[in-house]
Amino acid sequence: MSHAEEPAFEAVGLGRRYRRGWALRNCSLRLPVGRVAALVGPNGAGKSTLLHLAVGLLAPTEGTIRVLGDEVRARAHPRVAFLSQDKPLYRRFTVADMLSAGAALNERWDAPYAARLVDDAGLPSRARVGTLSGGQRSRLALALALGRRPELLLLDEPLADLDPLARRDVMATLMAEVAETGMTVLLSSHVLTDITETCDHLVVLGGGRVQVAGGIDDLVGGHRVLIGPAHQLGTHVPAEVVVEARTTSRQATVLVDDPGLAPGPDWVKHDAQLEDLVLAHLRRGQLPDTEQVPA
Repeated sequence: MSHAEEPAFEAVGLGRRYRRGWALRNCSLRLPVGRVAALVGPNGAGKSTLLHLAVGLLAPTEGTIRVLGDEVRARAHPRVAFLSQDKPLYRRFTVADMLSAGAALNERWDAPYAARLVDDAGLPSRARVGTLSGGQRSRLALALALGRRPELLLLDEPLADLDPLARRDVMATLMAEVAETGMTVLLSSHVLTDITETCDHLVVLGGGRVQVAGGIDDLVGGHRVLIGPAHQLGTHVPAEVVVEARTTSRQATVLVDDPGLAPGPDWVKHDAQLEDLVLAHLRRGQLPDTEQVPA
């Protein structure tokens, strides 16, 4: 495989076990270069565990994980940046101090670029981190991550504590930099509105496993919603293509992963929506599994 064909992120049979059980198990995922991918799942699905494994903050119990063609080590990859949910910043440092720390702590650092991002965010250089709003701290943390000039940027719930205006500002900054640099982004979230306008790739994680992954347009186009008589469900709709079926005494509403399926004249076919797909695969991932634990 040539370097150009290497995925930005690849996990094969990945698992991480804690004392109380598995947070991830048999997790396989391949993310192409240049995608902006949403890692979606409920709290406790294993999203943070997966991202911490990707940057070497955790070691896998089983399986392998590679970023930018290299096996993940405990030492940070110089071409990967990670922004964790708690956005670790020194509250007593000024904005200028944080930029200086970024220069001192990173092998790859573009000081003018990071300074421009801070200026664009309107952050006073002498302001202490502890006095900044949540949105301002997020813009500063993002500037520090982007200052590494990463080829792969991993973001763990970066918008979770922000108001709608701050969320929009942070995502606008991120997408402008993606357009300029072409970097790959993997952004975890449990809020579907975070991804509908920004991401072109989707990974649904549920119960510690990848439930579905791929380009958003391909995934949505590859599913259909069928509505028809409940008594025909087993005979007219093959079980192997059913993602989720909801029934009443007379009617069945079924999400299938076969867009060409035509069960018969009594059935009506609708295009699937992203929300339909995500929620159905998440509910499928919540089947009982005594070995799974929140992470």
